[in-house]
Amino acid sequence: MPRSRALRRALVAGTLVLAGVAGACAPSGRTTDTPDGRGPLTLVTGADLSGYLRGVLDDWDRSHPAEKVTLVELPQAADEVRAQMATSLRSGSDRYDVLNIDVAWNTEFAAAGWLAPLDAARFPTKEFLPPVVNTATYNGRLYALPYVTNAGLLYYRKDILDREGDKPPRTWSELEHLAKTVAPKYGLDGYAGQFLPYEGLTVNAAEAVQSAGGSFLADDGRRVTVDSPQALKGIAFLADGVRDGWIPKEALTYKEEESRKAFQDGRLLFLRNWPYVHALAERPDSKVAGKFGVVPLPGPDGPAASILGGSNLAINAHSRHKESAAEFLGYMTSRAVQRQVLTKGALPPVWADLYSDPALVRQFPYLPTLRKSVLAAQPRPKSPRYEQVDLAIQAVMQDAMAQRETPAQAVARLARELHAIAARH
Repeated sequence: MPRSRALRRALVAGTLVLAGVAGACAPSGRTTDTPDGRGPLTLVTGADLSGYLRGVLDDWDRSHPAEKVTLVELPQAADEVRAQMATSLRSGSDRYDVLNIDVAWNTEFAAAGWLAPLDAARFPTKEFLPPVVNTATYNGRLYALPYVTNAGLLYYRKDILDREGDKPPRTWSELEHLAKTVAPKYGLDGYAGQFLPYEGLTVNAAEAVQSAGGSFLADDGRRVTVDSPQALKGIAFLADGVRDGWIPKEALTYKEEESRKAFQDGRLLFLRNWPYVHALAERPDSKVAGKFGVVPLPGPDGPAASILGGSNLAINAHSRHKESAAEFLGYMTSRAVQRQVLTKGALPPVWADLYSDPALVRQFPYLPTLRKSVLAAQPRPKSPRYEQVDLAIQAVMQDAMAQRETPAQAVARLARELHAIAARH
């Protein structure tokens, strides 16, 4: 999340069944499944900011009166959502049947045995954008279905750049130059992302590091790779931006919504955020409605490697209604519901062909840009100990951007901390 979380559907042929879950253990004193694996469901998710989800669930309830879905909404902040889900799953509770999880948690939750594996052949994942399917796998098996995808975008004040005769930046140096020279002329701050120490800071840091050609961990989550010139370049880009003033110090307190409001209130020239911002910034009460544009994030020498965001739908390994849950996953990720996720929830779908649908492109003109960003996006560090990795990156990046450590000191410290985490793998 960093943010933004919603639900998607998949057209499923025949009866949806799960593979390898019949023997999943349940809490003491309870059977694993009901005799047919069917029954009412509970879906747990982060806050539904757009309010579209209840309508989607009502459609399911009408056609499945014996398998109605109870919706449990947790707080908005991704860190709090993860903590509450993990506490329930760790205890072996079957309270939640279906979980709407951030794509970064898939490896951690699957490795812990909290998710029931899915039969990939039962779901039309070939219709999805290819990178999103990778977020739902662990050790070569599918443990969730992609539901919503996301990639960071650069929002910019088109009216101001047009007045100055400038184009939106494609590189870090162009971004820095415009943020330093144009923004002050109009009484604006230069650039902001999500820099409060939470999941959003990890996303912003990973985008900078990976765009520079670096990484925090190897794909297996065991080998530490952050001690490199490329990682140093990415961390320095953000830290030096605060030092030099084109990233305002106030941005160190921003999450998604704070940064969106700063841009929407006309206080920023450039904003890194998710696609959900577009619809809100075009509302009549927005000071930038009709005045902004959207382009891919800039990188050192061209478009950046955005971080793949979004959420996956997974089944609790302790659910007693896995058959109903599997069918529900198919419903939520079907093409028809995917369309509603976009049109009613303003959240990016996982079905590839929706990005070239003429009617949708007219309504959501950023879709072609978003598709390019998603296809070029990279995942956050994969690790069974993702929570610890996440916290380490947040703490170090906070100190680097607050000028308490130099970028070189931050890289060295982060390497030490990640080595200690990896050693406990």
